[in-house]
Amino acid sequence: MRIEDQPYRTIKFSREGRILTASISRPDAMNAVNGELHEELSRLFRDLADDSDSDVLVLTGEGKAFCAGGDLVWLQAAIDDPEVFLNTASEAKRILFGQLDLEKPLICRLNGAAAGLGASIALFCDVIIASSNASIGDPHVSVGFVAGDGGAIIWPQLVGYARAKEYLLTGKMAKAEEAERIGLINKVVAPEALDAAVYGLARELAAGATKAIRWTKVVTNLPLKAIAHTIFDTGLAYENLSNLTADHQEGLNAFRERRKPVFTGR
Repeated sequence: MRIEDQPYRTIKFSREGRILTASISRPDAMNAVNGELHEELSRLFRDLADDSDSDVLVLTGEGKAFCAGGDLVWLQAAIDDPEVFLNTASEAKRILFGQLDLEKPLICRLNGAAAGLGASIALFCDVIIASSNASIGDPHVSVGFVAGDGGAIIWPQLVGYARAKEYLLTGKMAKAEEAERIGLINKVVAPEALDAAVYGLARELAAGATKAIRWTKVVTNLPLKAIAHTIFDTGLAYENLSNLTADHQEGLNAFRERRKPVFTGR
């Protein structure tokens, strides 16, 4: 099966030999995740695994951003009708575990901002190479939301619990150089050097021992999968609870109105 044979509207694909690139494609919305993109992400990694003509994968964003997190209209719809959020829980699990179960090496081409779910997807890639104008963070709490869709799992594994909590509890973004310094991502290069760095590594992996590379990744991911299976359902449950709070509505209102939120703890 070739992934081009599957129906995708918000993700585009291109190939170079056995290297397949998937590009999140909502550039006018900074590649923010709406319901359609969320559903497509929930099957993307299984379809990438089944793609018959690729051995190495690159994940990136179209335009200036990698993925700006949740789309405001979609998040508001989930407040107005909580069933919207509940219906996406199974999709959220397929996104995270589809990515962890993927045997092919997956390189993140971090071309711009990655926030919230976008940051989690980037950080669950095997290698993250960023443009120097990129940034990454999990600002769930900035809009009164729990970082339950992967951030609370992956950040502590990459940078340790103390530093992870500093970022997760404040929601602050890290510039690419800072993310590299603390070990959150692998490498930062100038924007004009991003493709050379990403596809240089991709070609090296494509020329390697395919089975040995895949199975080494499988073994390396086993502890992370165990942690994710332990934590993820609880994270989603708490995120669902926070969806019902007044603080979450205030967070979205403030973001829309470009002002500082006034949280009340309700």
